[in-house]
Amino acid sequence: MHNTLRIATFNIHKGFTYFNASFSLHLQREMLRKLQANVIFLQEMQDRHTQHTERFVSWPTSGQMAFLADEVWSDYRYGKNSVYPADHHGNALLSKFPITASHKQDISAHDSERRGMLHCEINIPNWDQPLHAICLRLGLFAKWQRQQLLAVATYIEQYVAANAPLIIAGDFNDWGMRAGRGFAECLGLHELFEHHTGKSARNFPAWLPILRLDRIYARGFNVKHVAVHAGPQFLKLSDHVILTASLTKI
Repeated sequence: MHNTLRIATFNIHKGFTYFNASFSLHLQREMLRKLQANVIFLQEMQDRHTQHTERFVSWPTSGQMAFLADEVWSDYRYGKNSVYPADHHGNALLSKFPITASHKQDISAHDSERRGMLHCEINIPNWDQPLHAICLRLGLFAKWQRQQLLAVATYIEQYVAANAPLIIAGDFNDWGMRAGRGFAECLGLHELFEHHTGKSARNFPAWLPILRLDRIYARGFNVKHVAVHAGPQFLKLSDHVILTASLTKI
């Protein structure tokens, strides 16, 4: 029985390093493989960009999501948040187990900043219920974050059973550490780093992680281990660093 689940969340910054200094998608794929996560929550996935395709010889013609998943994560889903004439970007989820259902929900709080959440149901062998996995990236302002988390909470209360295993991960942009706490209390969630270490993870910017922007919330699990993957070897990946957690289903 697959009781233990290893997950990761990572804002890939559209496949570029901080300040778009260099194209890093190939290094990102290499690092993600080393983590050996069963499920990966990805934000700022740029699955199409016509100009970058012409500019970078190594830009994957199959799209960023399929390139990162390759043959390691057999199932994956993508939810567009922002769509422009030349490109689109959004959230993605990679899974080693079958994704049996998925839904993309628009949670934008303002027309100037498109945001969405991606909800996937994952069939894990010998589990009596599917895993509900929600990947999201919130807005930059606290007022918008509160509105967006209210929309997510309303959606969860309507479509996710209260006793179902649930993981919500992504870039919360919650600089003030306020919006997420009320959200967690409302849904009976634990922020995994706070629960396991006493404080949420510092993960931004990658060259000196001091801000706690990315989060992993869950219910129905015990936390075995959490890690922030920061250091010199991660500077050439993105402006965020990767968070991972090992969980045991209750």
